[in-house]
Amino acid sequence: MEILWFGALALLVIGYFALEGFDLGVGLLLPVTADRDRAIGAIGPFVLANEVWLIAAAGVLFGAFPACEFALSANYTAVVLLLVSWVVRDAGLWFRRRLVTRAFWEWLIALGSLGVCLAWGLLLAGLAGFSFPFGLLYGLLIAGLFVMHGRRFLDWRLTGGGTLLVTGGLAAVPALVPLVGMAGGIVGNAAPSATLTVLTFMVLPFVPVMAGAQIWVWKAFGKGPVPAYF
Repeated sequence: MEILWFGALALLVIGYFALEGFDLGVGLLLPVTADRDRAIGAIGPFVLANEVWLIAAAGVLFGAFPACEFALSANYTAVVLLLVSWVVRDAGLWFRRRLVTRAFWEWLIALGSLGVCLAWGLLLAGLAGFSFPFGLLYGLLIAGLFVMHGRRFLDWRLTGGGTLLVTGGLAAVPALVPLVGMAGGIVGNAAPSATLTVLTFMVLPFVPVMAGAQIWVWKAFGKGPVPAYF
């Protein structure tokens, strides 16, 4: 049961990197993007759907591996940077057409996206026992892979060219490698078997709903006109 829940956690984190990676990549590209309206419109329908992966991963982590919460507490700076940058990025998206000037919020989107990447680098490096400077470099690597993924996404969504499989896989590698290295420690801190069994029966009915919602978003907004609510 512990391995099953670790597999669920790994799947959710890897899925978040592979999907949210292009959102953050487009955000990082905004300062050098000519048609920012179309770029932001392209990611608009996917932002909330992609963030669900992170929320679900957090739920699995705290529910199935509660002892790992102490490891997050030891990396408090990275966690705070992640949350603040996440809020800044999303605020930029929601307020871009509503308050101040668009350029102001577009720069906040870019800075927030960069902050999320750096925070993930620091967090993953800290959890794996590496130094702060290494974490910053790892965050820059994540940012670079996300930029590549975001550029490919814009090409795929706006012109219908290319595929997201290769860049999506590369964007997920920075999450996959630490997860493999920390697998033993995470599984060893799993909740008791009785708790995991109860969690399985509680969560299982929601899996088809989440999967169906993800499929619907991609089918509904993967092609066609670009929305303009952001």
